[in-house]
Amino acid sequence: MIITLVVDQYKNINNGTTATARHLSERLVKRGHTVRILTASKGVVDKNIQENNIFVTEERIFPGFMHLIHGNGMVIAKADKKVMREAFEGADLVHFMFPFNLMKKGKSIADAMGIPSTAAFHIPPEHITCNIGLRQCKPLCSTIYRAWRKHFNRFNHVHTPSIKMKTILEGYGYKSNIHAISNGVSDVYCKTDFPKPAELEDKFVILSSGRLASEKRHKDIVNAVALSKYNSRIQLMFCGKGTKEKSLIKLAAKKLENPLMIKFCDRQELLNIINYSDLYVHASEVEAEAISCMEAFVCGTVPIIASAPRSASSQFALSEHNLFKSRNVVELAEKIDWMIENPQEKTRMEEEYLEYGKNFRLEICVDALEKVFLQAIEEKEGK
Repeated sequence: MIITLVVDQYKNINNGTTATARHLSERLVKRGHTVRILTASKGVVDKNIQENNIFVTEERIFPGFMHLIHGNGMVIAKADKKVMREAFEGADLVHFMFPFNLMKKGKSIADAMGIPSTAAFHIPPEHITCNIGLRQCKPLCSTIYRAWRKHFNRFNHVHTPSIKMKTILEGYGYKSNIHAISNGVSDVYCKTDFPKPAELEDKFVILSSGRLASEKRHKDIVNAVALSKYNSRIQLMFCGKGTKEKSLIKLAAKKLENPLMIKFCDRQELLNIINYSDLYVHASEVEAEAISCMEAFVCGTVPIIASAPRSASSQFALSEHNLFKSRNVVELAEKIDWMIENPQEKTRMEEEYLEYGKNFRLEICVDALEKVFLQAIEEKEGK
């Protein structure tokens, strides 16, 4: 097949949707498919994609909001009809990965060209409201869900990464065939014996990775470590960047006995950090799936995960010790202390998560999504 992936931000792997697009394109190419990328990211380099299969449109500018958009590692594309037609010409399928203008205009163009198309729902509106300072503004989020509904309902098939997200969409009246398929984790993420750096050998390393954004609730992790009986022993590390970096450093300086470590690292360094970390904490209250949490537990790093109404991540909790109520820093501190005080149980959990993680391997998930693509193509041909 020739598949065009429409991904506003493709250059930098700084959010879950872009990481998903990168992993998906890599696997599709390995299966013998030709993958094209339509994006607003200039200067894209992808060893899996031929240069002439990368189509770039201009970035859309939102005056007054660009610091928030760029601060969260995003670019949003202008809907350039000429570039879109070039990217779609001869394709067997077009798959839209962001719910913005490229999807809205691109769907009409694909239909006019007689090319089947599918869409992905990876970005809950709560991500947007949180990042413009409105937290989970329910009236605005509901308005966005309803506004997007008319665009997503134009597709026969919509992919979303969790049952939780599928249920939410159905509750808002989304009528497409909604396929809850995990985005999956690359085989690169696996258990290794990478040692702790010498300066961390006597520390209990707690990791959280992903964008440093308000809805990720990194401040709850800082406050929980501050309440822990083992504050002096814990080294807290955040792998990511975002608009909350400075405020987190300031908060940690007041509350933690060991300076907060913040790194933005490549995949290999992140893999090494995951493997020498003692615990992973995922405090986000808005999540369609949480690739970063999955990357940790497939390596055997035990997670503690926030339970929140708009987060699907709690599905990964295998016991009560792996779960805490979102924003409850006292409970999170207690769960952290339990993990430190029960090393044998934590070791048992590591093996349990290694086995559980096999269900989320990328190959299995791409198998399922590839079947959706083929179904969309067959339905179009049948018509």
